[in-house]
Amino acid sequence: MGLPGLSHAGLWLSRAMSRCVLEPRPAGKRWLVAGLGNPGLPGTRHSVGMAVLGHLARRLGVAESWARDRRCAADLALASLGDAQLVLLQPRRLMNLNGHSVARAVVTGATVSLGQAELFGLTAEEVYLVHDELDKPLGKVALKLGGSARGHNGVRSCMSCLNSSAMPRLRVGIGRPTHRDAVQAYVLGRFSPAEQELLPPVLERAVDLLLDHIRQRSQGSSSGP
Repeated sequence: MGLPGLSHAGLWLSRAMSRCVLEPRPAGKRWLVAGLGNPGLPGTRHSVGMAVLGHLARRLGVAESWARDRRCAADLALASLGDAQLVLLQPRRLMNLNGHSVARAVVTGATVSLGQAELFGLTAEEVYLVHDELDKPLGKVALKLGGSARGHNGVRSCMSCLNSSAMPRLRVGIGRPTHRDAVQAYVLGRFSPAEQELLPPVLERAVDLLLDHIRQRSQGSSSGP
């Protein structure tokens, strides 16, 4: 059974995507969650952010609601979380260009020269980036509130296109290969059978951490000064 309000949310998304603008919203009540990765390469370490987003969509009952939006070159789904709305986004551009999809969905005035109104009218602080992290072993997940890209090209692209480093990041550990020269092949490679057995609880913990943080921030924004 779907969550209450999802049918309305689906209609809202359809109308929003067709009009490219939204009705006014209460501040802090809408969040965008972007799963960074390479489209067409599921199951690879570098696209684990997309795997988390897929798990999140299933948890929220919108796994069958993805819709392609050509204006931001991404797949979008809308879900309800209490009084808040979550916009889930999976870019259809390569990792190094993920930021163009995120910025196009988020805000006018980013460095992407598209010259149209924003789709969702969010600030950088209201955008969560979910991505792989070489410097954490598989099984470790952590939230980072802004800061540098730490060498991650997808995060760097988002920072450049949004002209901000304020986005919260959910970092999902994938471990680092022994040899430095093997990093590219490692991140673009698929999880080993042993790693695949560890992955489901990792995705579960990642989604728990993300939703708990969004709930806390949503409650904080609704309580007022």
